[in-house]
Amino acid sequence: MQTTRSLSEYRKKSTLTATTVFLLPVFFFILIFIIYPIIDSFWLSFHEWNGITSGKTFLGLENWKTLLGDKIFFKAFLNNMIIVVLSIVIQLPIAMAIAFLLDTGGKKLNFLKMIYFLPMLMSSVAVGFLFKYTYDPQFGLISAVDTMLGGQGMIDVLGDPHRAIFGVIAVICWQFIPFYMVYFLAALSSLPVEIYEASIIDGASHGQYFWRVALPSMKGTIKSAAVLSLVGSLKYFDLIYVMTQGGPDGATELMATYMYKNAFTIGKMGYGATVASGMFIIITVISLVTLRVINGKEEA
Repeated sequence: MQTTRSLSEYRKKSTLTATTVFLLPVFFFILIFIIYPIIDSFWLSFHEWNGITSGKTFLGLENWKTLLGDKIFFKAFLNNMIIVVLSIVIQLPIAMAIAFLLDTGGKKLNFLKMIYFLPMLMSSVAVGFLFKYTYDPQFGLISAVDTMLGGQGMIDVLGDPHRAIFGVIAVICWQFIPFYMVYFLAALSSLPVEIYEASIIDGASHGQYFWRVALPSMKGTIKSAAVLSLVGSLKYFDLIYVMTQGGPDGATELMATYMYKNAFTIGKMGYGATVASGMFIIITVISLVTLRVINGKEEA
């Protein structure tokens, strides 16, 4: 009995030692590259600093008071929320429809999976430049198509404050629908084949199988995709900055582009850190509330 207990304790100690050894490097990198930058950004948000000189002036809560009254920041936050809503409403249903069609099509549609996934293989900067030229009012594709259809061309999508935000959202959807397509395709492929065969034998059509069997079975995957889309939409930067730099007249300004301009273009590093810290708080709160709502509904 004593020998059995000793072996059990020895196994626990060995497992704890191995776990500690493997996790220590992870904790080290998390501490250096995630925890420390967050703490340093919050500390910097209480200072005035141009990012070049060594001297920093302590301001207390002045930057935070300025942020709470900053109309541009709240306009950027509103643009982020528009992108969040439209990304979830547009990207997920289209990705789900494509994934279901490819899943029911079988191996003969494998080449379409590769073609549809191509946008995800391009960097956001390359996609931004590609569509910047596509939207060009003088020699862009949209103006050319309009001219072919008898219009006058010269359609300035990114230069119009009322069109620009929808122009960049269209590009975001084009780039990220393939990601969610693969996400949903993996979930559909994991469903037992016996359930599909039983549904078809019982006389169910493909549509009935999708709505009554596949979709309810993928609730967890859909919720995870919605949370991923939400968090990603609140952090967009590179594609928007390449296409519009937040213009025209702030129509496509996002929290991340506003933070970048303050910190690295204007030279207000302290206020830029305040915007970044504000972003961190907003994204954390929205993510926690969303997860709370989702988990609450699951428990109910």
